[in-house]
Amino acid sequence: MGLQQVSLNLNVRGLEKSATLAINERVAELKASGREIYSFGLGQSPFPVPDCVVEALKTHAHEKDYLPVQGLPELCTSVAEFHRREDGVNIQPDNVMIGPGSKELMFLLQLAFYGDILIPAPCWVSYIPQAQIIGRKVTLIETSYENRWTLSPQALEAQCAAENDHNKPRLLILNYPSNPYGDGNNVEELMQIAEIARKYNIIILSDEIYGQTNHQGKHVSIARYYPEGTIISAGLSKWCGAGGWRLGTFSFPANLKWLLNALVVVASETYTSVSAPIQYASIVAFNESEEINHYLRHSRRVLDALGQWIIRQLTQAQVRIHPVAGAFYIFPDFEYYRALLAEQGIDNSVDLCERILEDTGVAALPGYAFGRPKNELNIRMAYVNFDGAKALKSSEKTPWDRVLDDAFLEQNCPLVMTGIRKLIHWLSSLDNK
Repeated sequence: MGLQQVSLNLNVRGLEKSATLAINERVAELKASGREIYSFGLGQSPFPVPDCVVEALKTHAHEKDYLPVQGLPELCTSVAEFHRREDGVNIQPDNVMIGPGSKELMFLLQLAFYGDILIPAPCWVSYIPQAQIIGRKVTLIETSYENRWTLSPQALEAQCAAENDHNKPRLLILNYPSNPYGDGNNVEELMQIAEIARKYNIIILSDEIYGQTNHQGKHVSIARYYPEGTIISAGLSKWCGAGGWRLGTFSFPANLKWLLNALVVVASETYTSVSAPIQYASIVAFNESEEINHYLRHSRRVLDALGQWIIRQLTQAQVRIHPVAGAFYIFPDFEYYRALLAEQGIDNSVDLCERILEDTGVAALPGYAFGRPKNELNIRMAYVNFDGAKALKSSEKTPWDRVLDDAFLEQNCPLVMTGIRKLIHWLSSLDNK
């Protein structure tokens, strides 16, 4: 083993670049080589940052001073009010933390918290690698297609009861609407999970980065039912189209102030503070306004119409898939085609994605990257490869009582529709190969 390998931290050896970022780079390379690629890999919002937020950034571009490590106080106040208004949760401004993306805050949380990490799988691609880098024990809680891929309260209870330790430090990470499957637990299930968390003193990290993308505008936070033990993770990347701005937020209950304080200490020794102009501009995003509400109504409308169209097409093609409630992801399962795929030498999600990309130009991610067993035949697809600004304008011109039909989608989301059709055509051709 060479000197370079010996010098690598054991927790980092063998880790690869985040799957979502890696597929985006690969797509760019394939396009540069002349291949026609239909990208369903990176989950970046297709919509532009609202004009009022962009103007606020321009106004505050001159801000150059370091801001408090925990965050700009005025922004913390706006975030607290946002969660009171949208989620019905009483958050105090001094219990809000601003970070350079919620991803970084999650890493700091896993670093500062000493205990086991519980994660329902499938899950976002970075939860598990972050824990591995830090050296935390991760317990994956199994889910199933039959249970909509969501965390079963019974499975959580069984996992905790088997350990027979009510006071064992545990952190449960919940993400809803979910990346990768675009849905989440219903209210009854959230209430049951809250009771189990209370029983076993579990801290919940509620990753609600997609909360405002709920297609009906009816997101419900588990913090309503477990306020004393829930940290709400949010930010501007998904619902505000500002992924590149890197602005994330954590909102803590008062009795977890000790954990917030620990994160602030670590932040002070790492990133210091979040960009000042970005923080000032973000106040406008979190404050309620007609422009933001208008933006959300139409972005949800477009995503809902496109998601429903995709579900219909794949269902007709015998692909197992559940309806989506929010975000912009689907998690189709190709079990129906297992025998035909096996004849092509395909028996796992990694090979499935490779072959689909090779044969159709459709770029997706294997379920294996999201914590599922490799031999399953599920993939994650992000349906965001369209001009969001154009789609918003077209939606605004379409009367609210009129459904965004196939003609609307053909005009505004042609690459997504073509990619789905190519995938379905490929499936139908398996019999002839």
